[in-house]
Amino acid sequence: MSAAHVTGGADMQTLELSKAFTLIEPGPVVLVTTHDGHVPNIMTISWTMVMDFTPVFAITTGAWNHSFAALSKRRECVLAIPTVDLLDTVVGIGTCSGRDTDKFSRFGLTAMPGKSVKAPLIKECLANIECTVADIIDRHGIVVLEAVAAHIDPERRERRTVHAVGDGTFIVDGRKFDRRTMMASKLPPGV
Repeated sequence: MSAAHVTGGADMQTLELSKAFTLIEPGPVVLVTTHDGHVPNIMTISWTMVMDFTPVFAITTGAWNHSFAALSKRRECVLAIPTVDLLDTVVGIGTCSGRDTDKFSRFGLTAMPGKSVKAPLIKECLANIECTVADIIDRHGIVVLEAVAAHIDPERRERRTVHAVGDGTFIVDGRKFDRRTMMASKLPPGV
């Protein structure tokens, strides 16, 4: 590397390996709704991933989350995409349990029926993706989801999603940079 590419005067410092995950921000924080056959529930998930250009996603969760039992048994859920104006609601949902809390009621959210799954959509979110469980990789707590329907609120003014750093702080999507022309050969048609 030439000297022209080196900037700044500080040396690199060692970072504890237990904090390395805070350097790689996952996809946006999502609200995952489930239905156990009796009542709906919501959990906040900050570790999400798009698997490909296909409608396949992954989340990380496990038996420690109350919703996981319904997710495992019913094999379906909704990924509801909140925006920054719902950040306190998102954090609140993530810091209480559906074992003893009706989260829709407590946080003033509106459950709406989906087209393909029993888990509800969340009206206040920018978008909702109805999913079925394609696989659960227990060893890593990874749930692979296949989208079966998607909905977006075109009237919603706030569109900035929230990303968790993992240490109690969040990053909000900002300005978009358009490089579609440069990437045209790598993008699927219609994207």
